Amino acid sequence: MAQKLATLYRPVGQVELDLVRASRFREFPPRLPAQPFFYPVVTEEYAIQIARDWNARDATSGFVGYVLCFSIRAEFLTRYEIHTVGDSSHREYWIPAADLPQFNEHIVGQIEIASEFRRNV
Repeated sequence: MAQKLATLYRPVGQVELDLVRASRFREFPPRLPAQPFFYPVVTEEYAIQIARDWNARDATSGFVGYVLCFSIRAEFLTRYEIHTVGDSSHREYWIPAADLPQFNEHIVGQIEIASEFRRNV
């Protein structure tokens, strides 16, 4: 029987994209001490909203926002709840930083860049 996959999205700035690129688009980098969770989101629309309206306007993101798209084994995700933050369409997983290496092991294929947003000058 074929394994079931879920498609998730991750809005990132330039620094995180560079770290994902350094992994040959195979994994997400470890969280920093001030980042206790990794937040992949459920819909591309929500990821676009964050990348466009937050990352692309933020100096620490390099004034650029990317939407990354990836597949992960759905069975692995069953141990985590989907959280709704703010609007009902803002749905995301809260993956503890300590679980990120295991999360990365369940990514199937490569992480892809789905879209890019730059600050309007």
